[in-house]
Amino acid sequence: MQITQFEEGLHGRVALVTGAAIGNGRAFCERLAEEGAAIAIADIADASETVATVRAITDRVSAYHGDLTVPAAVERIIAGVLADFGRIDVLVHNVGLYEEEPFELLTFEQWQRMLRVSLDSLFLITHAVLPIMKQQHFGRIIVLGSDTVWLGTPYLVHYATAKSGIIGFVRSLAAEVGTYGITVNAVTVGLTATQDPTDQPMNRTLLKDITPQPCIRRADEPHDIANVVAFLAMPAASIITGQAINVDGGIARH
Repeated sequence: MQITQFEEGLHGRVALVTGAAIGNGRAFCERLAEEGAAIAIADIADASETVATVRAITDRVSAYHGDLTVPAAVERIIAGVLADFGRIDVLVHNVGLYEEEPFELLTFEQWQRMLRVSLDSLFLITHAVLPIMKQQHFGRIIVLGSDTVWLGTPYLVHYATAKSGIIGFVRSLAAEVGTYGITVNAVTVGLTATQDPTDQPMNRTLLKDITPQPCIRRADEPHDIANVVAFLAMPAASIITGQAINVDGGIARH
């Protein structure tokens, strides 16, 4: 099904959302389902609660378990989605790892793990879905990033480096695949949208003392980000590609 001038929403489309067992990923699934998409969920964690939530909107939802840093797992997941739905039109890649560490205490193992989770998974899942989208002459690739790439937030060198890699990936791939009707964009979000503020020892300092104040004095919520993701997935956004759209209440103004 190719895009038509008058197509609205995502009816008949299939969206693959990674890292959707909880939080933002679950909100992305709900929002895309509201626009009419069938939802395929890929996560290393149990996504049964997300499936149940989405099933209240549509019965066209399935979950696939696997580690997206492992090539064989990615191949198995993609094969499962194609067997169940026959196509993949939208990829929302929400896999990531959040960790704070002063640079001098950062180990090489931590550095490698951050890059593996953030960038290897992005390479593998995109590499797998791109031939499908090219054959369809339609595709939406949306990758979740962080506003730390614009802010240079301390104690997050490995995290910000990985998220900066996402920006380069998006810009370069967009230039390659636009002729096939495929758009590639990133959505960068604030720290409050990526983790529980109580789950890291330095969060109070990072979020209250180091990070600039937002223009809009509230934390970004999953539905704020989901609305942007849904727009980028729709035919109405067919001219937007190679961009990094920041959704953090105006903390970073790049």
